[in-house]
Amino acid sequence: RIFVLGIGFFTLCFLMTSLGGQFSAKRLGDSPFTIRTEVMGALESRGVLRRMSDMLEMLMKKMDILARLENSTDFHKGDEARFPLDRFQPAAGLMERIQAIAQNVSDIAIKVDQILRNSLLNGKVVEGRRDQCEVPRDPKYPDCAGKVEWMRARWTSDPCYAFFGVDGTECSFLIYLSEVEWFCPPLPWRNRTVALPSPPPLPQVQAAFRGDLTRLLELIGTGKESLSFMKKRIRHLAQQWLRAARRLEQKLKGRQRDQKHILIHIGFLTEESGDVFSPRVLKGGPLGEMVQWADILAALFLLGHSLRVTVSLKELQSHLGVPPGRGNCPLTNPLPFDLIYTDYHGLQQMKQHMGLSFKKYRCRVRVIDTFGTEPAYNHEEYATLRGYRTNWGYWNLQPTQFMTMFPHTPDNSFMGFVSEELNKTERQFIKSNKVSSMAVVYGKEASIWKGKEKFLAILNKYMEIHGTVYYETQRPPEVPAFVKNHGLLPQHEFQQLLRKAKLFIGFGFPYEGPAPLEAIANGCVFLQARFNPPHSSLNHEFFRGKPTSREVSSQHPYAEDFIGKPHVWTVDYNNSEEFEAAIKTIMRTQVDPYLPYEYTCEGMLERIHAYIQHQDFCTTSSPPLPPKAKSPAMQSPPSPLALSPNATHLVWSPSAIRDSRAWPPVDSLQVWVSETRHACTETCRQHGLVCEPTFFRFLNKKEVFLQLSITCDSTEYEMNHLYPAVAENVHECYLQKEPLLFSCAGYNTKYRRLCPCRDYRKGQVALCRDCL
Repeated sequence: RIFVLGIGFFTLCFLMTSLGGQFSAKRLGDSPFTIRTEVMGALESRGVLRRMSDMLEMLMKKMDILARLENSTDFHKGDEARFPLDRFQPAAGLMERIQAIAQNVSDIAIKVDQILRNSLLNGKVVEGRRDQCEVPRDPKYPDCAGKVEWMRARWTSDPCYAFFGVDGTECSFLIYLSEVEWFCPPLPWRNRTVALPSPPPLPQVQAAFRGDLTRLLELIGTGKESLSFMKKRIRHLAQQWLRAARRLEQKLKGRQRDQKHILIHIGFLTEESGDVFSPRVLKGGPLGEMVQWADILAALFLLGHSLRVTVSLKELQSHLGVPPGRGNCPLTNPLPFDLIYTDYHGLQQMKQHMGLSFKKYRCRVRVIDTFGTEPAYNHEEYATLRGYRTNWGYWNLQPTQFMTMFPHTPDNSFMGFVSEELNKTERQFIKSNKVSSMAVVYGKEASIWKGKEKFLAILNKYMEIHGTVYYETQRPPEVPAFVKNHGLLPQHEFQQLLRKAKLFIGFGFPYEGPAPLEAIANGCVFLQARFNPPHSSLNHEFFRGKPTSREVSSQHPYAEDFIGKPHVWTVDYNNSEEFEAAIKTIMRTQVDPYLPYEYTCEGMLERIHAYIQHQDFCTTSSPPLPPKAKSPAMQSPPSPLALSPNATHLVWSPSAIRDSRAWPPVDSLQVWVSETRHACTETCRQHGLVCEPTFFRFLNKKEVFLQLSITCDSTEYEMNHLYPAVAENVHECYLQKEPLLFSCAGYNTKYRRLCPCRDYRKGQVALCRDCL
C-alpha cells in the first residue's frame, strides 16, 4: 500500500515538474545555450493541463479502491483493525491533497483556455487572422513563395524558428521571412515603429599603442597546455614587442587609427575540433601554429585594438549572439565585431551556427592558413567543375582573406610570425662561442629520424650531432647511439643549443616551420634537402587534400628563395658527394646571425597595421565585367596603362586618374607577360617584383593585349584561374569572367599569362614601397 502511495506521490511530483519546465521553456533571463528548445503552442498547453488533470483523477480513483479494500480486510481482523486504520490516516490526508491539486489543475486549465481564446481574439483584431495570410507576389522577392513552402515542411527541423516566434501558421512564416530573414516583403498589417531619424554616430574611438601586455595574458585564459605555451612565449618576447611598438608609433607620427573590435577564435584548440595539439605540447608535437597565434594576439593587442579571445564553441556562440537550435537561423543581433581572426576549423564552426548571417558577415573574417588557399580551390563552383574541390577550400572568400605563415602564395595575405632578435652583446657572444663541429638536427619526433642513417653517418664523420627528440622512459631506437639526444627542451634552452651550434640540419619534414628561421637568427647555417621532383598534392600524401597546387622544392622554400647562401644550403641528399661537400664548406664558412625584417616584431606590427587600415572586403569590389563577351557594342573604358620607356612591359600611365583610396597604390604596378610553364608568381620574381592579385582588374581588358603587341584573332570571357592569358600559337586571347579567380598561381604549356607585378619594401615583401 505504501509503495503504491509512494508511486502516486512521485508521479504527481514528476507531472508538476514537467509542466513547470515546459511552461518555462523560454525565459528572458536564461542563457540562449541553456534554455529548453521545446516551445509549446496554445493547443499543446491546454492538452498538457487536461492530461495532467485526467491522470490525477485516475490516481484518486485507484487510491479510493485501495482504501475500500483495506477497510474491508481489516474489519475481519478484529482487534488488529485499529492499526491499519491508523496507518492509513496519512494516506487519507494525501488523497485530500491530491484531490485539491486536481481541482486546482482543472481550474487552471479552464483559465488558460479562456486567456488563450481572448489572446487569439485580440490578435485577430490587431493583426488580422494569423492563420490566413497570403504569400505576397512581389517581383522584388522572387524566392518568397519557395521559402514559405520550405518553412511549411521544415519549420520544426530547428528549434531556432520557434525561438523567433514561428508557430506553424502561414503568418508566422511570413513574419520570420520578412523580419528575421529577408526573403519576403514586410507585412503591411504588422505594427512597425515609424522610422525616426538616426542619431548621429558616436565618435570612433582611436586606437592607441599599448605599453603593457598583462591584460592580454588575462584575456587568453587558462586550462590548456597550448594556452600556457602561448602565454609563456608572449612573456618571453614582451620587451621586444614593446620596443617594436614604440618604434612603429614614432614611424606613424600620430596618424589617426580607428580602434577595431576584434574576435580571435582559435578553432583548432576547441574540443569540438578534437584539439590534438594541446596534449602534445609537452611531447614534441608541432608548435608552429601556436607560435603564430601567440604573435598575432600580441600584435593586435599592442596596436591598441579591443580583443575577445575564444577557444570553445560555447564562447564563440555567446560572443556572436547565436540563437538556440541547430544553426539555421541568423544571429539575434548585428555582429558586434569589425574583424574575426580564426582558422579553417573556426570558419566551419561559424558557418554551422550563424545561418544566413555567415554570408552577410564573412567579409569580416580573416583565416589563418599555414599553407595557403589558391583561388582555384576557393571558388566553390569552379573547384567542383574542374576537380579542385578539397576538404578545406570552396569558401568563396576573397583570396587575400586567407593569411599564411610564409609569403609563398601572393594570392593570400602574408601574416607570418616573429623570431627573437639579438642585441649587439648577444651577437658578439654567439660569434665568439660558436662550435664549428656541432650540428643540431631539426626534428622532435622520432619518426623523422627513421631511414636517415646514411646521412647521419656522413655527418658524424665531421660533426658532433645533437638531437631534441621527445621520449618518456627510454631512448628512441630511431636515434643512433652516437647522437647526443637532449630530449624535448624548453624554448630558452633550445635557443642556447642553437647559439653554440654551427649547423642546423633538416631531413625533409616538417615543412615550413619556424625553427629554421630561429636557427639562422642564432647564427646557424641551415642545411636542407632539395626535392626532385618537387612535392605537391599530386605526388605527396602530406599535401594531398590541401587547397593548393604549389610545388614545394625544398623543406623550407622561404629560406631557399628569400634568404639563400651563405645562411641556407639546399642540396640533393641522394647525392652523397654533394651532401658531404656541403658539410665541409659550411664548417669553413663564417656567418653572422641573420633575421629578415618581416620576421621581427616591428615587421609584423607594421604588416598587420597596414592590413587593418587598408584591407576592406565588405565595401570594395572589382569593376563589373561585360556580360556578353562577343558583343561589339560592349566597350570597356580605356586602359590606364602605358608602355614602359624600354617597351618591355606596361606601367601606370602618368596621365591616368589615380584613386587615392586604392591599396596598394597603383603607381607600384608593372605588367609583364609570362613564358609558358611559368606562373605569375615566378614571372614577377624574375623581375625583382612580387605578384599583386588586386591589380588584375586593370589588366583584364582587350586593349592591354594590343598595348603589349599581342595579336588576338578572338577574345573570350571565361572562368579560368589562368586568365587573362593568350594562346599565341592560335592567336586566341582570354579574359577573366569571375574576379574571385584572379590568381598569381598556376601555369599551362598552352598559355602566356598577363601578370600584375609590384615593387616591395626591402625585407617586407607584403608591402609595396609606398604601402605604409
